[in-house]
Amino acid sequence: MSPADPQNPNEAARLTQELLDRGYTKRKVARMLGRDASLVSQFFTKGKGASMVGALRQLVRAVRGGERDEEALSAVAEANTKRRTTKTGQRARVRGKDTVGEAGGSMAGRAGRQAIKSGASHLAPVVHETGQAGGRLAFTVRMKADQYVYSAGSEKDSGGIRRGFVPRADGTEERTYGSASTGGFDAGEWSQRVADHHGDVTEAMREWLVETGRAVADADIAYLEVRGWIPEEQ
Repeated sequence: MSPADPQNPNEAARLTQELLDRGYTKRKVARMLGRDASLVSQFFTKGKGASMVGALRQLVRAVRGGERDEEALSAVAEANTKRRTTKTGQRARVRGKDTVGEAGGSMAGRAGRQAIKSGASHLAPVVHETGQAGGRLAFTVRMKADQYVYSAGSEKDSGGIRRGFVPRADGTEERTYGSASTGGFDAGEWSQRVADHHGDVTEAMREWLVETGRAVADADIAYLEVRGWIPEEQ
């Protein structure tokens, strides 16, 4: 591949530069993308990185929204990485923004504590775009164990979902609500919920947890994951 034109960088380089301007190093960007740092350098020197653009767009969106947790950012990138085609020439299925409109397509996003405090606004597109496509949603929530109303594993909390909770050493628990096997939640209804809270996904989730009797009124969400998909039969 010919050397890149430094006066006209490609989109991968432009997006990466924004992350660099916000304090991340090329090594950290590479780690979040699950790639070697040398590849990130080649965005600038050789014009590479077309397959990383989708992930980089979501990383930039998440960072603009206030996310700083590298584990959460890595998950955002992984969920939006464009995969190569299969040996038969078919595009490998990917959880990403570019496939949510197709039957069997999906997308996802995660928010750590920093982004949670600012409403996890970068998760709103996952909800809205899945809703527009007539899809379904599932959520994973992490809070202190005593902020859940029902004990872990209760049918009243996350009924029908195997291993629907994960206890953690810091006294928090992750609980899963909705899944492909149980049908998930109507993304259109959740899109309206998020819109009612002006894009604040954190507050929309907190209200739902309290409204459905699953959490105490002053619940403090520490982590939130949203997964959207279009059922195969659609």
